[in-house]
Amino acid sequence: MSTSTNTAAVKPSTPPEPTQPPRLIPSLPDDLALNIIARVPRRHHPTLSLVSKSMKSLISSPLLYAARSLLSCAEHFLYISLRLHTSHFMRFYTLYQNPNNPLNPKYSLIPLPLIPSPSLVGSAFAAINHKIYVLGGSIKDIPSPQVWSLDCRTHKWEPAPNMHVSREFAAAGAFDDKIYVIGGCVVDNWARSKNWAEVYDPKTGKWNSVPSPIQIRDKWMHASAVIDGKVYAMADRNGVCYEVKSGNWETVDSDLDNGWRGRACVIDGVLFCYDYLGNIRGYDVKEGTWKELKGLEKGLPRFLCGATMANLGGKLMV
Repeated sequence: MSTSTNTAAVKPSTPPEPTQPPRLIPSLPDDLALNIIARVPRRHHPTLSLVSKSMKSLISSPLLYAARSLLSCAEHFLYISLRLHTSHFMRFYTLYQNPNNPLNPKYSLIPLPLIPSPSLVGSAFAAINHKIYVLGGSIKDIPSPQVWSLDCRTHKWEPAPNMHVSREFAAAGAFDDKIYVIGGCVVDNWARSKNWAEVYDPKTGKWNSVPSPIQIRDKWMHASAVIDGKVYAMADRNGVCYEVKSGNWETVDSDLDNGWRGRACVIDGVLFCYDYLGNIRGYDVKEGTWKELKGLEKGLPRFLCGATMANLGGKLMV
């Protein structure tokens, strides 16, 4: 008796080829398309993001902004923090130019996503590269050590490491890719006294204390600026400045201390501020003198309070 067995060879199934993502521009390789898209002004990005999913992903990716930086296509944008009388929340806006009418450009305030702690009062601000840092502030009259960062490429909020002490109405400034924060805390114990001034390095994600003399440690700061490697912190009287390279502290020159009113900005080593009479004055640190800015006799209104100045790509904005 004999038996026979029939066997059939089974071919292994061929795995499907991976689907290639669609190109940014169908007729061009992606590296060339990236080179082209990176040159498009940022005000057109909202429209570009509607073209395709791959384009939308590129618009919000660090790759595009790295390419724009390499091509010297990076642009300056103004970001504004406002607390309207109709709301107790702090809102951030960016100033955008209308892309539909380049011959008659109009600017609009575009609201950004709400900061995760919108009820903060008395926060300090500093900017490094593509990020804006919101430092401290009080919530229901209780100072906070928390720090938030806004990525200006994606307009997303991220938590940053907390400061060593809680602060409100502190002075802050950025120099050499580090953030310095001064005052805004009650020096009533050893820890707060030691950390009256702190420095934050985004590369390491760490805060470190900055040694400071006991006699300069005022609580509240109403203004700050960075000029020629010095971080200026203006109190109600007797402002101080910290020279980063040497680690030395100095009292602010009396002419600068007496003439600095409100929030100021620095352009080419000159500190500009807006006084209550409607005049813009600039303080030349090297000469140690105030000079009134000419040509605005019929231009600006007189603000009783709250006027803020900004350096937007070397231009003075009020």
